[in-house]
Amino acid sequence: MLRAAVDRTAVWATRARDAFLEGAPARLDQGGFEQAQLGIVQGGVDAALRTESARRTVAVGFDGYAVGGLSVGERRDEMLPALAAALAELPADQPRYLMGVGDPASLVEAVGLGVDMFDCVLPTRHARHGTVLTDEGRFNLPSARFARDPAPLDPHCPCPVCARWSRGYLRHLLAVGEPGAARLLSVHNLGWTLRLVERMGAAIRAGRFQALRREILAIWP
Repeated sequence: MLRAAVDRTAVWATRARDAFLEGAPARLDQGGFEQAQLGIVQGGVDAALRTESARRTVAVGFDGYAVGGLSVGERRDEMLPALAAALAELPADQPRYLMGVGDPASLVEAVGLGVDMFDCVLPTRHARHGTVLTDEGRFNLPSARFARDPAPLDPHCPCPVCARWSRGYLRHLLAVGEPGAARLLSVHNLGWTLRLVERMGAAIRAGRFQALRREILAIWP
C-alpha cells in the first residue's frame, strides 16, 4: 500500500506541476497573483520510502515541499525518523511544510529537524471540548475545580480572552452550551500556539533553541 501511494504521488506530482505551469500565464493575464505550488512527500513511517518519495518530488521541481501522511496515529518515535528522512532530501532554501501537526511537542521537534510551516485543527478541536493550552501544560476547563476560579486561562498569556474573562466564567459558558465558549477558547488556543511559534523563532535567532526544546518537552512529554 505504501509503495502504491509513493508511486501514485510521483505520477500526480508531474501531472499537477505541468498543469500548474501551463495555467500560470492565464492567471497573470487575468490580473491574478502568481501562486506557489508545493509538492507532497509520502511514504508512511518507512524511512527508505520517505527518502525515495522526497527525491522523486524534488526532481519534478516545486516552489516548496510538503510532508504528508504523518501524525495520523503513529507514535512520535515512529514519526520523527520518517520526517527526518524526508527533510534530508528537501532543499533547505525552499519552504518545508509538515501537514496536520500541531501539538506542542511535535511542533518543537519538527522545527528542530528543519520544518518551516504547519497546519492543524488541534487548537480549535481542543477548544470545542474545553481543553486549554497553557505554558504549564493543558487542562480540561469543564472540571468542577474551575467553577469559581477567578484566574485567567493562562496568567502568562497576553491574548484578549485571558485579559478579560476568568476560568470560572468561561467554564460556565461551556456548561450552559453557549457557542461563544468554543470561540473564545479557540482564540486563546490559537494565540498560545502562535506565541509558541514566535518563541521558537526568537530562540533560533538567539542560539538557544535546544534549551527551549528541552523546556517544551518537559511540559509536553
